[in-house]
Amino acid sequence: MRLCYRIAITSSVQQTTSTTAPLLLPPYSSDHISSFTCFAIKNDTTSLLKMQTQKMTTLTENDAFYNCHLCPPKLGKKWREYQGCNDWEGLLDPLHHAMRCEILRYGQFVDAAYRAFDFDPTSSSYATCRFSKNVLLTRTGFGSTGYRVTKHLHATCGVQTPGWIDRLPSWMSIKSSWIGYVAVCQDKDEISRLGRRDVVIALRGTATCLEWLENLHTTLTDLPPHVGPSGSCRPRVERGFCSLYTSRTATCPSLQDMIRDEVARIVELYGDEPLSLTITGHSLGAALAILSAYDITTTFADAPSVTVFSFGGPRVGNKSLRCQLDKSGTKILRIVNSDDLVTKVPGFVIEEDNDVARMYSFHVASWIRKRMKSTEWGYANVGKELKLCSKESPYLNNINFATCHDLKTYLHLVKGFVSSTCPFKATKEVLSTRLIN
Repeated sequence: MRLCYRIAITSSVQQTTSTTAPLLLPPYSSDHISSFTCFAIKNDTTSLLKMQTQKMTTLTENDAFYNCHLCPPKLGKKWREYQGCNDWEGLLDPLHHAMRCEILRYGQFVDAAYRAFDFDPTSSSYATCRFSKNVLLTRTGFGSTGYRVTKHLHATCGVQTPGWIDRLPSWMSIKSSWIGYVAVCQDKDEISRLGRRDVVIALRGTATCLEWLENLHTTLTDLPPHVGPSGSCRPRVERGFCSLYTSRTATCPSLQDMIRDEVARIVELYGDEPLSLTITGHSLGAALAILSAYDITTTFADAPSVTVFSFGGPRVGNKSLRCQLDKSGTKILRIVNSDDLVTKVPGFVIEEDNDVARMYSFHVASWIRKRMKSTEWGYANVGKELKLCSKESPYLNNINFATCHDLKTYLHLVKGFVSSTCPFKATKEVLSTRLIN
């Protein structure tokens, strides 16, 4: 049966919830089926997958969002700058052309993870990857990348489910699902252009019911002993993200184990040449990308350069996590849409330069910070931020909660962003695929 790729966009937050799972949407996330996830929908799909009052826009492999690869810039010896060695100084505001192309390129790796995922709960292969490693990138419309997928990645939910859930459809209780892949640059010309051999870990956002339930666990928890260093200043992370990263079953290793094993193999194979590790993800995938980066840099003494490109990521952990990431040399570019509520949750951020400190006296602000640190809700933002705004695009109409968080929206905004004084370039370009009619 021929497959067609579609993205569903609805006109309001209430309309974005699937009729098949009305109660599973986390209050701080738009990681729901009808907002940003790319479906592989069979032509004869039943009404089980149909959403009410939604507008469907067919995606093409020649979307204007991804045309930077037609004449990619040569990075050469400056590749470390584009990977953040100087915290992207002078590259983000205004947005440098080569930097734009790199962000869009890594965003397409995440888009490939969405397109490869089987979202059809009526399918026997639901929650798995629809393509083999050899054809994944080409079958998802990526084209010639010079990369080869070397590892499929799965995430396992550790949430305890009640016994009655066994009476529900099997797709609602799937614990382990395909969440992304590892790809290694193998093409000599591409390695020369990039200035090093690049390894990409690409992770999609929330898709399954139990992943949604994990997202509800928004309080902070201590990382388990086998993740990172020990001590009194041990980083704390969101409970649900930690569970998805470290949980395993008798038949499926944890995402942590899979990533560690593959990174160890790659470092042993290519460790004697210039090597970079780029972890990229959207929403839940962005959160897991940060956990992966932290784990890799604290586990491997000979870890390569580690950079995270985070699209629409929520907060992940506390200030100790941020300090450990800074100390390890991990570089994180957090791409944020100021209209996207997901990037502002969970928890609270109380910093010395925060609005709270300006609104109240120093002593009151200090008291608030101390109390927040002792709770399970004291989060901290990490990395360098590239702030975008969906309201600045002349191509986006009827902006709502769901479309503000959509990966396609993020890539569209990156493509048009110029600088903080010129948020979106004036152009008469007609996009081959309009986000919203």
